Amino acid sequence: MKPFFKVATVKQAVAQIREFAPVASEPVSLVQATGRILAEDIISTIDVPDFARSTMDGYAVQAASTFGASEQNPALFVLKESVSMGQAPDILIFPSTAARIPTGGMMPRGSDSVVMVEHTELVDDDTVEVYRSTAPGQHVVGVGEDIRRGDAVLTRGTKIRPQEAGLLAALGVHEARVFKRPRIGIVSTGDEIVAPDETPAPGQIRDINTYALSGLILQTGAEPVLLGLVRDDLDALTQKCAQALDACDMLLISGGSSVGARDYTVQALSSLKDARIVFHGVSISPGKPTIIGTAAGKPVFGLPGNAVSAMVVFMILVKPAIEQIGGLDPAGQRNLRIPARLSRNLSSAQGRTDYVRVRLIPKTDGLWAEPILGKSGLIHTMVKADGLVEIDSHTEGLDQGALTEVILI
Repeated sequence: MKPFFKVATVKQAVAQIREFAPVASEPVSLVQATGRILAEDIISTIDVPDFARSTMDGYAVQAASTFGASEQNPALFVLKESVSMGQAPDILIFPSTAARIPTGGMMPRGSDSVVMVEHTELVDDDTVEVYRSTAPGQHVVGVGEDIRRGDAVLTRGTKIRPQEAGLLAALGVHEARVFKRPRIGIVSTGDEIVAPDETPAPGQIRDINTYALSGLILQTGAEPVLLGLVRDDLDALTQKCAQALDACDMLLISGGSSVGARDYTVQALSSLKDARIVFHGVSISPGKPTIIGTAAGKPVFGLPGNAVSAMVVFMILVKPAIEQIGGLDPAGQRNLRIPARLSRNLSSAQGRTDYVRVRLIPKTDGLWAEPILGKSGLIHTMVKADGLVEIDSHTEGLDQGALTEVILI
């Protein structure tokens, strides 16, 4: 058997991924921006709010006029006109005068605080009693208290969530420049692979990876491009890869990444324009025969044909690569991890990073991670898994009861 070309650690592979260039950007309407990655910094050109407003239903007053007010000794205020929503009040508040104001209403000139309506009582149409003192600025949002003019409120590489979309709306931004959704080509290889709607002959299996990888790509926010099955034929694979790189921003080749005599992925990639095989093999289990390279200036991954291995490699390496070319800031390129205790001992070989499938079991003393037993190629073990436990290359194993982190999947 031929040796692997150049085996990398997970750390080295991730460092290579950080070098991938992002895709181009495009403008989208604000309603389409959620889930996209900002391609430019957003600097506020206004104060938000640009007028002082009430955060409570009540009365706008000068706080000094309420000092000492209590239920036993209420302060009396002369009522002026009420503040109307959406209008600038033409009212001037003097000491011991008040104006009825709704939540969100603009503070009238001269006022600096709001007394909650619950702490007042109308005496007549012109007078209100106040039973609690307020401080200047109480129940009021001041000019620019949320956002100041000139603030850098969002940075390039930020993923736009609903709250960021709301912030952009507050700034009057109706169109955002975002990175395009990366198009990720998927090619499955092997004479033994048939489509899901076919009945496999003896020795054949249905194509799992195309559909598992497609779903993972969608979850990452990219667009999968299904390029079909390719038999174990070097010319056919080379041609398919060249076509894929013309149409896509990244290529995933499932199968053909090991060192068998009929595994053509390395040969096909090496013949492409500006091809460079950076690593052939990553010290990861499952998934060692992973290929990482570039061709035509675009990232290329050769993934194991084993469905579980391909999915694990996707989560650990391909997902951050898609996020990288999709423009996501490196600080946001992380898998969600939660703490849990191991329900049994886990062994591992030094020199490789192991990822063990686990299910999470809530108990009275917290979450426990129960390893899912089964050979690495069994797809049902991924279906039953809630996450992966990482055992790094310098550790021989983890003990039962040890607190660890579970990478959610």
